[in-house]
This record gives sequence, structure tokens and C-alpha cells, in this order.
Amino acid sequence: MKIAMVASEAAPFVKTGGLGDVMQALPQALSEIKNNEVSVFIPFYDRIKYSGKYDVEFLGYFDVPLAWRREYVGLLRLKSRRKKLKVYFIDNEHYFCRGCVYGCADDGERYAYFAKAALASMAFIGLQPDIIHCHDWQAALIPLLLKTEYHESFPNAKSVFTIHNIEYQGKANLSFNYDVIGLPRACDEVLRFDDCTNFMKAAIVTADQVSTVSQTYCQELRYPYYAHGMSQVLSSRGGDFTGITNGIDTKLFDPMTTEGLAAHYNEKTFKEGKLQNKLALQKTLGLPEDRDTAMLAMVTRLAGHKGIDLLCYIAERLMSRRVQLVVIGTGEEKYEWFLRGLQERFGQQVSVNLCFSADLANVVYAGADLYLMPSKSEPCGLSQLMAMRFGAVPVVNATGGLKDTVPAYEGPESEGRGFTFQSYNADDFLAAIDRALALYYDAPAQWQELVRHDMSQDFGWDKGAERYMALYHKALGDKA
Repeated sequence: MKIAMVASEAAPFVKTGGLGDVMQALPQALSEIKNNEVSVFIPFYDRIKYSGKYDVEFLGYFDVPLAWRREYVGLLRLKSRRKKLKVYFIDNEHYFCRGCVYGCADDGERYAYFAKAALASMAFIGLQPDIIHCHDWQAALIPLLLKTEYHESFPNAKSVFTIHNIEYQGKANLSFNYDVIGLPRACDEVLRFDDCTNFMKAAIVTADQVSTVSQTYCQELRYPYYAHGMSQVLSSRGGDFTGITNGIDTKLFDPMTTEGLAAHYNEKTFKEGKLQNKLALQKTLGLPEDRDTAMLAMVTRLAGHKGIDLLCYIAERLMSRRVQLVVIGTGEEKYEWFLRGLQERFGQQVSVNLCFSADLANVVYAGADLYLMPSKSEPCGLSQLMAMRFGAVPVVNATGGLKDTVPAYEGPESEGRGFTFQSYNADDFLAAIDRALALYYDAPAQWQELVRHDMSQDFGWDKGAERYMALYHKALGDKA
């Protein structure tokens, strides 16, 4: 099967969140399935273009229509020995050399251009994909374009649209179609939602299949509380709306090979390996080197929906426990200020690092005993998978993909992987931490077995890739 994947980011080239990780690992997993050929299309941002890290070849240039004007498209391809996986870059300095990935006033125009440019690029190189898999709102116009402007170019292609986070939908004013997209007036109702142009709504309505990144999140999005206005639209898709839980690249996230760790280890040797990493992390961060004190960690955006408000609410009480707390991330100013203040008051227990570094994150996963993820909502989450891969036991709110990937630990006979709380409540969050600490301090043998159990899980993409293949066949109308 020929599969084209279109997204606004893909690691290692550019990554701002989980989408980047998915777009690194999923195409690779799909390309390893017999008879598949996978092509990935992403913007050629300045951080890629001028990094000097990547060997690319220029394939040519052309232009695409945006309403009343035409815009330049330069097409490049990553030089690689992988014949079944190709990565293409769409170049336009005006749109993609901004010093940032998102957050521009004209993001709607930038990614409307990107959707058209991606399809035009496929036509330019003679690619006729069976499936065009579009990710999040930045690629959400593609299913509609496939049924209109580009139908003759790709008469047999089917579209799959994946929602990674429903909160970001790609909204613009009602005149956006005439000013930028340039589709017929018959498309107005498809694009229109809640008195604005809505990219994601158009994709949900027109894609042949719609998916999201965990089974629980798929069910949650049918309810207004989670769906940010889209519950009825999603419910209208019925059985054509599916949840497929994300995985991680287990070769990339491997405590036996990851660079920068004080010691490498696996599920058999983790006891000594994690201890060495814990002591090294404490030394690096200026915390007391204490092998016995439980180290709690968060690697996250400092945003309300990530549950940082719950952490702030329990912080004082948490410091009365025998714990160290390490936080890595950036985000809302109010949370940054709070955490700075917490570190000033409890400097022997708290290390706050207002930055993001993938290398530091891996070191934290390897050194931490507990990983905190109290998200208000979480489509899938990847950090909890990475944490378990490195032997840090998660404490999570049982929502979205966290519920699917972290079943509650209920004793040595259970198949639980971590500690959960069922309502978005600070006291419940603290109670879950306390249950984890009780096991850590009072039942070390059971704790070690839990760590071993978590590290032994398969969090790779093989099962997820097979489920996507089934979804692709469904989109194509295959009976098998």
C-alpha cells in the first residue's frame, strides 16, 4: 500500500509535542510492513533549513493557488537509504521561516497553503497514494481538497484524519474561504462551524475515516465536556470514528542504549542502574544525594490542562513527605512563578528547570522513582510510556490515553502499571501519590516487581501500525 502522511511536525526534524514523536515512529513502523511505501510531508521550517544537520535534494518548484493569488512551492527530499520511507519538505520562506513553528497571526493561511502544497507536491512527483493520512488541524483541509480541487489528480485516494488534540481546531473568520482557500461556495457549509471557518470540522465531515490517539479519548470526545464543541459532529461519524492508542519508538527510548545516562540497564538490572542514574541526577541538579528518598518527576508543558494547578494546590503538603520533586518544562507564567517560589522555599527538595531538553528528559526518566501526570485531559500521552520504559512508575489521572496505558495497581496479583485517581481533584491526586509512596517505602520487594513489570511492557508501534492498516483497508472499502 502507498501511504502519504501529512503533518506540521515530525521528529527529529521538528518537534513541539507528541505529534512530532508519532510522526517519527509511526511512518517507520508502517514502512516495515510488507508491500508498504510511506511518504511523509512536512514544512521546511527555518530550524530545519538552516540547521545544517540534514542532507536534502531539491526536486523542483511550482506554485499553488490561494484564492486570488498563487504562491511558490519548493519541494525537497531527505537523502536516505530507506527505499520504503521517504521524507519530503515543503519550502516557502514567507510561511515557514518565522523563527517559530506555531503562534503566528496568519497560522490559518500558513497551513491552508501547506495543505494545498502537500497535495500539489504529490502530483508534481507523480505519487498516487492509496491513503493520505492527515494529522491535526494543520493538515485538516486535505480531505475536503481531495473531494474538490484535487479530485481529478487523486481519483482513487482515500483520506484518514487523526485528531491528536481536539482543543486546537484551526479557526478563521467566515470569509477565509474566499480570501485564502478559494473553494466553491458549495463548500461553505462544510467549512462553517459556530460562526467561523473551522478546519477540523471540515476534516471530520469529509474524511473517509476519522481516528484519534486512544480508545478512551475516542469515547470521551462524544461528550461535550471533552470535545470543545465537536461532540455532535464526531458522534455523527458513528463507526467511522476510531481510537488507536499511540506507541513510542522503543529503540529510541531504551535505557540500555540512550546516550547521557550515568548507567545503562534493563528490566533485569534496573535496581542498580536506576540508583546510579538517580544519584547522578541529584548531583547534577544540586539536590542532596540520597539513594533512599523517593524522587518524583514531571516533564511537561506548564499549562492548566496538564494538571499543574493540582500540583500547585498540593505542593505544601507534598513537601511534608519524604520526597524530592524535579520539574522540567516551560509554559504559563503564573505556573513558572509558583514553581520558582517553591524551589526557593524548599531548595533541598525541589529542582525546577524552566526549559525543555529531550536529553535531560531521558535522564530524568532514568533517575526518577515516580512520574506525575495529573492531566485534566490527555488524548494519549507519551511521557507516561517513556517513563515506564525507563522504570519510573506513573501516577496519573484516569483520563484518555492515561487510562488505557496505566491500569491501576491494586496489589502484587494485579496487572496494574501505576497509581491512578478517578476525578480531577487535588486531594485525590495527593492520595494516589501517598499510595505510591507507601508501596515504595513499606513494600520494596513489591515496588521492585512493579518497576520490572512496567519495564517489560511492549510500548512499541507494531500493534498500532497493524490497527492503522486495518483502518486504511476500511477506508478503501476492502472487505478483508
